[in-house]
Order: sequence, then C-alpha cells, then structure tokens
Amino acid sequence: MTSDAWVLTALTIITAATPLVYAAIGELVVEKSGVLNLGVEGMMLAGAVASFAVAHVTGLGYLGALAGAVAGTTLAALFALLTLGFQASQVAAGLSLTIFGTGLTALLGQPLVGIAFKGVPEFAIPVLAEVPVIGQLFFRHDLFVYGSFILVPAVAWFLYRTNAGLTLRAVGDSHDAAHALGIQVLRWRLAAILFGGCCAGIAGSYLALSYSPMWVENMTAGRGWIALALVVFATWRPGRLLLGAYLFGAISILQLHGQAVGLEIPSQFMSMLPYLATIIVLVLTSMDRGKISLHAPRCIGQPFYPAS
Repeated sequence: MTSDAWVLTALTIITAATPLVYAAIGELVVEKSGVLNLGVEGMMLAGAVASFAVAHVTGLGYLGALAGAVAGTTLAALFALLTLGFQASQVAAGLSLTIFGTGLTALLGQPLVGIAFKGVPEFAIPVLAEVPVIGQLFFRHDLFVYGSFILVPAVAWFLYRTNAGLTLRAVGDSHDAAHALGIQVLRWRLAAILFGGCCAGIAGSYLALSYSPMWVENMTAGRGWIALALVVFATWRPGRLLLGAYLFGAISILQLHGQAVGLEIPSQFMSMLPYLATIIVLVLTSMDRGKISLHAPRCIGQPFYPAS
C-alpha cells in the first residue's frame, strides 16, 4: 500500500470515529455523575434530523449543527425530567428515549428522505496544513473533526484538573456524601445529562451534515450503542476512550476496504464486525473487575433521593 493510500485510510478512520468520540465522551461525563443514559442512539437521531432539516432550509451547515445540539439537549432534558424529577428507572427511561427518538425522527424525517446536502466546508489551517502527511491527517478538516480533537483533552482536564470536575466525580462516587457536604447533587447531574445530550446531538449532526450529508431513517445504525460500550471499554477514562473510538472507526471501515480488495467474505459478515467487536470488547473488559471497580462511578444507575 502506498503512502497516499495509508493517509487516505487514516483519514477515513478519523471521520468514521468522530461521531463515536462525541457521543461517547458525552456519555462518559453523564456516567461520571452517577447517571446511566441508554438513550444515546435516540439523541443522536434527533440531532441528525434536526440538523439536516435546518441546514436544508437555511443552507447553513453549522447553523444546522447548532439545531442538532439543541435537539439532543432537549431529549436529554426529557430524560432528566423522568429520572431526576420523577425518579423513574434510568435504564427504562433511557431505552424509552431511544425508542421514542427512533420513531419520532422517522416520522419527522420522512419528507427529507432522498434530499442531498452540499456538506459543511473544510478549513485548512495555514502553514500546518502544508506539513507532509501530518498536515493532511490533522489540519484539513471541518469544524466537527477539529472539535473532536479538542473535546477529549478538554473533558479530561475538566474532570481531573478542576474543582468542578472533582465535584462531579464526587457526586458519581457517593451522592449521599456529596449531599452531606452541601453539594447540589441533582443540579450537577442535570448539567452532566444536558452536556451528554448536546454531544450526542452534535454526533448525529456530523453524520447528517458531513459524514454522509443526507437524511436516512435510522442513519446512526447502532453507533449510540457502540458509544455506550466504548465508555466501559475505556474504563471511564477519556484518553482510552479516544483510542477506542479510533479502533472502532477502523473496524467499521474494514468492510469497505475488504470489498475494495476483493476479499471473499460475505458483506453481511463484514457489516457485523463493529457490533461483534463491541461484544468481544465488553466480554474482555468485564473480565478485569479490578480496573472496572477502580474507575467506575460507584453510584452509577442509582437514583438519588434528597432528604426532605
């Protein structure tokens, strides 16, 4: 394989991993606060359909991305109302959110099927974009990809280098102790849930406006579930999550390269690879109980009942 082919392959991996980075890092922050939101898939779909609809009407891709972020945040707010306000089961509410988002977007997106969008523009960073190989890999992208490069280290810095991040992790590790110290547990969890919804909405926006600029029903194709698995795979650490996202991005494009080189493997099996890898990764990760217990938020999935 020539150097140009390697660069092209690496670029494809980066673009395939970008929605996973956004969705997974948002869910990581949510889970660090002690909340498990299984509605990532539904929020991504909401972001995809909202962003594409606004971009189609206005012709402005990044305005569509803003609409996608708002749509994802809105569904996250609904989840927060159910779980924090009414103390509903987080698992049931998350699954309901995914089912609701899938059905609602299929309905709202029906008039948009078959319409193409020009996509969002790329921005080459002066000087850096001219560096051989490195410039093409990292400095000739759209704002979605640049944002994914920045978001992961920013979240890592927030969680482990700021008082606010320490407070958020304290809420996830022991909400009763945090409450006893005067921390507003529900407010911190609400902020984390809304952030996760915003990230999921941006992930969906990227799919509809950049990765494959069109609207197709259920176009996330299970990426929300892969993002959930990535958080566990990364043992709730942002750096490992980034590596995991690129690993899954590489697996997801393997089917395309396999078909291009003429591998005699059924296309259906190649399409299964990302989800098969998800199952294998979860099994292998669950075998190392030490790392999971060391990094997992201890109150994840547990409702908080503030003292009256």
